[in-house]
Amino acid sequence: MTTSNQFSKPASANIPSDDFLDCPTGLVEYYFDEGVFHWSDGLYRMYGFERGDVVPSMDMVLPHIEPEDRPRVQAYWDHVSSVGGPSSIYVSIRDQKNNQHKMLFSADHILDGDNAVGVWGVVVDLTTSIHSDRHQLATEAVAASARNRAVIEQAKGILMGRTGVTADQAYELISQLSQDTNRKVYAVAQDIVDRATVRAGDPENQSHPLL
Repeated sequence: MTTSNQFSKPASANIPSDDFLDCPTGLVEYYFDEGVFHWSDGLYRMYGFERGDVVPSMDMVLPHIEPEDRPRVQAYWDHVSSVGGPSSIYVSIRDQKNNQHKMLFSADHILDGDNAVGVWGVVVDLTTSIHSDRHQLATEAVAASARNRAVIEQAKGILMGRTGVTADQAYELISQLSQDTNRKVYAVAQDIVDRATVRAGDPENQSHPLL
C-alpha cells in the first residue's frame, strides 16, 4: 500500500518572501507598582542597543525622540497611563548611530480583573516600508513622466508634419487647446495621437490638424 502526504502547504507558502517588507517589531510593558520598563530584544535593537546596554526609562527614551515629537510622546504616555487605550501614535526617533526611524506605537492598559496595573505596547518600525513606498511612487512618477513626454513629442510630430509648424509652435497649439478645453496637455496630446492613428486612412478627417 502506498501512502501520500495528506497535508499540503498553505497558500501563503507560495507567496515569494520578497513580497514582505522587513518591519521590525518590539514590545514594552510597564507596571505602575514597579515603575520599570520591560523591553523585548527587538525594541532594544530599534534604538541600536542590546539587552543590558541601557536601562529603559522615559528619561532614556526622550533624548532619542526628535525634539518636535517629544511633547506629543509625553502627553500620549500620560494619557494612556491614566485613561488606557487602545491608542496609537506616530513618532520619529534617532538610534544611537543617529539613524532616523519612523515608528508606530500602539498601547493599552494591562488589566488585573477590572484594575489597570500597567501599560503594554507594540512598536513597529515603519522606516523600510515608508522608504519602499516612496521609492515605488518616485519610480512610477518618473515612468509616467517619460510616457507623457513621449506622447507629447509624438503629437508635436503629427502637427509639424501636417501643418509645417515648428516644434515650439506645435507645443503652443497643444498647450492652447489644453487651456481652452481645461484638459491636461498630456490628454490633449494623447487625443491627437489617437485620432491620427485611427483616422490615418480617412482623408476627410485630416482637414484639421487637431482632429
